[in-house]
Amino acid sequence: MNRINNLFTKKKKNILSIYFTAGYPHINATKEIIKTLDECGVDMIEVGIPFSDPIADGSVIQESNNLAIENGMNISLLFKQLSNIRKLTNIPIILMGYINPVYQFGYQNFIDQLVSCGIDGVILPDLPLDDYILSFKESFDKNNLSYISLICPNTSLERIRTIDNISKGFIYVVSSSSITGKKSNFSDDQVEYFNRISRLKLINPTVIGFGISDKKTYDNACKYSNGAIIGTKFIESVSKNNIKESVKNYISSIR
Repeated sequence: MNRINNLFTKKKKNILSIYFTAGYPHINATKEIIKTLDECGVDMIEVGIPFSDPIADGSVIQESNNLAIENGMNISLLFKQLSNIRKLTNIPIILMGYINPVYQFGYQNFIDQLVSCGIDGVILPDLPLDDYILSFKESFDKNNLSYISLICPNTSLERIRTIDNISKGFIYVVSSSSITGKKSNFSDDQVEYFNRISRLKLINPTVIGFGISDKKTYDNACKYSNGAIIGTKFIESVSKNNIKESVKNYISSIR
């Protein structure tokens, strides 16, 4: 059982997962942010691999990707920074990115580095499900790695069932058919969507992301799932001049 599965076995509700972009706001911020999030008691961490065209993300995360790349962050450097991360934290860590940098890095090399660093799972929004099954699933299963798939309001029931059957960890429930960073209360249609997912009695737990920004939206999301993911607002809150204090202040505003 990897750390993600262990987390959801021990804790059924109010999971708080935080996303940030590696190399932002400066090149050496990654480990400091992870260490501080650990100290703040978050449940799970998503580390974004910077990419020049993050199609699922809004302007804030896109800009953090651009600045991280300008700072010199890349997938090779990120793995170097994470090489001893398990000396700092035992929180589940997920890498979130896009398939192009992974392809250039090399699939097997990528998997080897995940295992070596103690990373628990991966989110690759633009990787087709069939390609995951063909190129990754065997190695992921062998190395006890979780592949986290996204579903959204227009995902078919058949596809949701397929995703649930091949997933290990949790299912990322995108709150709306939009990019990250949209700010609004959940509409009646969204609530019905969440309830529809709940009625499916999926094998895997669910975590809601996109549009979760503060305590109100976090608490609301937790009513309909096992937890919530916050990215855009967290990135906006991180101060280049005092990372530790700004991270602690933001997390304390959520719970």
